[in-house]
Amino acid sequence: MITDRSLINTRLLLIMLGGVGAGLILAFSVVGSGHFDSGSMGAGQDARAYWGALRSFPYALDAGTYGAYLYSPAYLQILSPVLSLPWQQFLAIWTVLTIATLLVLTGPVLFVFALPLAFFEIWGGNIHLLLALAIVLGFRWPATWSIVLLTKVTPGVGLLWFAARREWRALVIALGTTAAIVVGSWLIQPGLWQLWLDLLLREAGNPPAPGALAIPLIVRLPIAAALAVYAGHTNRKWLMPVVALISMPVLWGGSVSVLIGCVAIERERIESLVVPAVAGIPGWFRRRLERPRSRWIPEPEA
Repeated sequence: MITDRSLINTRLLLIMLGGVGAGLILAFSVVGSGHFDSGSMGAGQDARAYWGALRSFPYALDAGTYGAYLYSPAYLQILSPVLSLPWQQFLAIWTVLTIATLLVLTGPVLFVFALPLAFFEIWGGNIHLLLALAIVLGFRWPATWSIVLLTKVTPGVGLLWFAARREWRALVIALGTTAAIVVGSWLIQPGLWQLWLDLLLREAGNPPAPGALAIPLIVRLPIAAALAVYAGHTNRKWLMPVVALISMPVLWGGSVSVLIGCVAIERERIESLVVPAVAGIPGWFRRRLERPRSRWIPEPEA
């Protein structure tokens, strides 16, 4: 029988393991940032593109090319204070931010289970966890969808959730906030916006980059749109991170971490199932060890 005390101890154990795992990832990322090697599997391979874009000419490289910066000028402008830091300081802060985002999504108990799925996302420094958080928060604060629209762009098809539910005010807030950011950013650097739009148009007709899942966006986007409408009609919020994954402009292995948003939406229910299951593991092993073993007795000879 699982007691309340064993459930509390299990929660504490899971929280402790998650903290140790996060600490190790952060430590390795900090150490790895001091030995950065372009194009390798080292720490900060994706984050380096944002950091480098502030020090070079953005939008000069196409998707799939190492170091290519593909997000809007607004994203670069908003992050400029932290991007202006030296590389090792920036990656340390970015890694902490990514780990903290994962913690907000999963809570402290489920955090340790999400770490393996999010490891390469945290290690590389991409933004799929931030997108997951923006989608989860977007049900209450639709303005957070501007993060999606001004970075990966195409997962913005998830806004059909609001249209399917006739939540026009929420839809206007999401689009209006994005438009306001675009206007403000364009007034600062109009030339960069033209370059970004040219990049998006150029990439729209290109095949998937080497190493990505070879399913073209033109095939995936209608599926994602239909799923968003279905999710809105049936009030299945947990489907929205799935919509985001399907509609990513390019599907990499790290893109799967956006599905941690599903955990955030169903966190209480998942936690109520996982904690008792983990708490019951010692008892299961004990019963296996205590179970009497049958002895083989040879049959008498005829």
